[in-house]
Amino acid sequence: MSSNAPVEPRHTALDALHRSLGATMTDFAGWDMPLRYGSERDEHLAVRTKAGLFDLSHMGEITVTGPQAAALLDFALVGNIGGVKPGRARYTMICRADGGILDDLIVYRLAETTYMVVANASNAQIVLDALVERAAGFDAEVRDDRDAYALLAIQGPESPGILKSLTDADLDGLKYYAGLPGTVAGVQALIARTGYTGEDGFELFVAPADAEKLWQALTDAGTPVGLVPCGLSCRDTLRLEAGMPLYGHELSTALTPFDAGLGRVVKFEKEGDFVGREALTEAAARAESQPPRVLVGLIAEGRRVPRAGYPVVADGKVVGEVTSGAPSPTLGKPIAMAYVDAAHSAPGTPGVGVDIRGSHEPYEVVALPFYKRQK
Repeated sequence: MSSNAPVEPRHTALDALHRSLGATMTDFAGWDMPLRYGSERDEHLAVRTKAGLFDLSHMGEITVTGPQAAALLDFALVGNIGGVKPGRARYTMICRADGGILDDLIVYRLAETTYMVVANASNAQIVLDALVERAAGFDAEVRDDRDAYALLAIQGPESPGILKSLTDADLDGLKYYAGLPGTVAGVQALIARTGYTGEDGFELFVAPADAEKLWQALTDAGTPVGLVPCGLSCRDTLRLEAGMPLYGHELSTALTPFDAGLGRVVKFEKEGDFVGREALTEAAARAESQPPRVLVGLIAEGRRVPRAGYPVVADGKVVGEVTSGAPSPTLGKPIAMAYVDAAHSAPGTPGVGVDIRGSHEPYEVVALPFYKRQK
């Protein structure tokens, strides 16, 4: 076989079901994933007003176990993972020695010496390799569990009610960024109150063999209150409205967490060294004296949609770059996230536009997020 032979995309346990529902499929990070089932706008609005059901089985689960699991993760990641209580989760990052972001992660502490690290699909192998390398000298095991889990997400205001009808787990007591083992529709699951939509909702980690049964049960329970299957396209517009970063757009190895405005995830106060500590200490000091570009929201005054890479302009000069852009179904206007020079980052800064193929379109600078759900 030649080395440039096409690589077959991976399929989730729900692949046949997506096709039976008429999903438009797309390659995403080497996985064949549903982009949309019908109208992405309708899917987006269902999540905002009722509920949506997502297959996220392309995400990368890595289990870290052993007496020194916490110490390893405190060394390998920028967060204080040893301080996470069992049953809780933490948003964090893994950085290179130079401070560049390799990926943003959610780490769940499943038990005293057992953690699950969830990486983005596009970076799962990179994160796995880095954790294995950084585990040298620690009494801990890093295990690739990507094939051990399917991941379903139910998101939106109706999702707690739908899930309650299928489980006796204590959902009312389950805080945001917490997880507990339970049975949903007869299926063993890790039930996590996490998501990437800006809405209340849950992510359900189950064995791949149980994924179809669970999807069907959630569909049957949710359809009467407006639940619909949702693809990756509306997941992107939902997270954009919620001001949530996407690796490869708002985050990259070219940026440190401080450049991305997420310096708060770096916990210098934790004991011992961690990968990137020295470089990140310098980045933090640099951000104090010379503020980096700021991640802001932009709302179009016209109808033209900005895309990643388009220049942000003011007074005839380039003052930033769009990282993500799309029509916002909730606002009814095109929106974008962009890194802009600090001098042009204040909400309402006049004269800011986006260069869309040579035409300078006017945009309003706003604070993120664009959308915040009513509690």
